[in-house]
Amino acid sequence: MIEIGIDSFASAMYGDNNTLSSVDAMEQLLQRIELADQAGLDVFGIGEHHKKEFLDSATAVILGAAAARTSRIRLASAVSVLSAADPVRLYQNFATLDLISKGRAEIVVGRGSAIEAYPLFGFSLNDYDALFSEKLDLLLQIRDNEFITWSGKFRPALNNLPIYPRALQEKLPIWLGVGGTPESFIRAGSLGLPLMVAVIGGQTHRFRPLVDLYREAGKAAGYKPEELKVGLHSPGFVGSTTAKAIEEYYPGYAELWTKLGRERGWPPVTKDKFDGLIDDQGVLVVGDPERIAEKILRHSESLGGISRFTFQMDNAGLTHTQLMNAIELIGSKVIPLIKKA
Repeated sequence: MIEIGIDSFASAMYGDNNTLSSVDAMEQLLQRIELADQAGLDVFGIGEHHKKEFLDSATAVILGAAAARTSRIRLASAVSVLSAADPVRLYQNFATLDLISKGRAEIVVGRGSAIEAYPLFGFSLNDYDALFSEKLDLLLQIRDNEFITWSGKFRPALNNLPIYPRALQEKLPIWLGVGGTPESFIRAGSLGLPLMVAVIGGQTHRFRPLVDLYREAGKAAGYKPEELKVGLHSPGFVGSTTAKAIEEYYPGYAELWTKLGRERGWPPVTKDKFDGLIDDQGVLVVGDPERIAEKILRHSESLGGISRFTFQMDNAGLTHTQLMNAIELIGSKVIPLIKKA
């Protein structure tokens, strides 16, 4: 069974003409997490950014508030920028979240596609991969051991020191969030960590060779196929009809990705390009519930089977009402269709 969820970057820019206050934007985000819990979604993830446009710099705090207002949905980071974090504090924050939520916390760690956390916390981009490798090693040791003896380059050594509190779950889930770097897929497989693949452009099936690398590395390291979970994170939106979903989603999507394109050297988004991204093979999961369910299943098959799919929905200028309606449709229509299939 494929778990279905949502990832949010806690945008501060909701509402007509971006006039919504940060207080109201945060309250609406928590309402959406509550609804996702009630509607039967499996997971809700909060990202980590340190920019004016987003409210998610303290991911675990938002998830802690959500834990107090929900009862069953799993609560995850999406992703925690481990390279710029202290693994001790990251574990403590999510172990505390695990206690508050009674065993529903998960961490998805990555190096981050945005770089603002590095100078903010005093790290150099020249150490981009070395930081992540060292800190991932420490985080996994902390997850698996109460007392830690450890030394590295980027953090003071630990000499038989205990890390508290301990998570309620015996093995707090730690996923590795990856983009398109083969080494990252191989690392996740070698460590036997569940893999969360962020596909935000192009065609999803083109990631199959990288997912195969992950599974091959995991098998070579002695892990069973069922231990090597693959999750897929993609932009998407569900409407009552496909035409309505496109009408509501396209303007904000085109505006955002054209802006990002200017910053990163990408071409502007056109309607023709958008239409290619929402076709059967394209990455965008936009449409009515039937189309959405079919596409998630198609993506799963093209990647050799996935365990989880998460929508990135609140980055296209959609209103709170539109997002709430989409969550209701995911719970009442999309998930039952996937279960039936």
